[in-house]
Amino acid sequence: MRRSLLLLFSVAGVVFALDRWTKRWASSSLPFNQPVPVLGEFLRLTYTRNSGVAFGLGQGTGFPYYIFSILAAVVILAMFLRGQVPELRRQLALALIFGGALGNLWDRVRSGEVVDFIEVGVRHWYWPVFNVADSAVSVGVVLFALLWTGKHETDAAPVAFAGASAHDAARDDPGTGGEQRGTAGPVPGEGAGRPLA
Repeated sequence: MRRSLLLLFSVAGVVFALDRWTKRWASSSLPFNQPVPVLGEFLRLTYTRNSGVAFGLGQGTGFPYYIFSILAAVVILAMFLRGQVPELRRQLALALIFGGALGNLWDRVRSGEVVDFIEVGVRHWYWPVFNVADSAVSVGVVLFALLWTGKHETDAAPVAFAGASAHDAARDDPGTGGEQRGTAGPVPGEGAGRPLA
């Protein structure tokens, strides 16, 4: 459990620190709500503030969205403390979500708004402005979902090949001389090359 908690706090700490640094930089260096092209029109830095949830959803409703961040952080921490996340890749996915949730929670508690500044799009279509914390949460959720759906395939593989594995193990076992009991072979006295029937 100590190793999993170390991974959780290490990854979440990096996400949180990167999120805080980039938000401070955006707040002090970028003009408010004026896009600054980085890779043409595909990637722009547009400093804005969001009182809703991720990607600007739910702005102006006055709902305390920080509750979702607190709930996500508490659930993930409880799962790690109870040892319910034994697989390394799932630990990484949840650590990304944990760090992102803490990053946005910090903003909401301090000012009631989250700093967003990353904007991507093509032509006239642009994804809502987001930040590093949103990115970490999104990547973590997608990774966790992919690992969850792939669980049944990985669990089924040993069952599907159990017969083949047992066959190979018996064939290669030096104690049996590489032979298996119950397999067809030449009839005594008939010669190795003669058919059985």
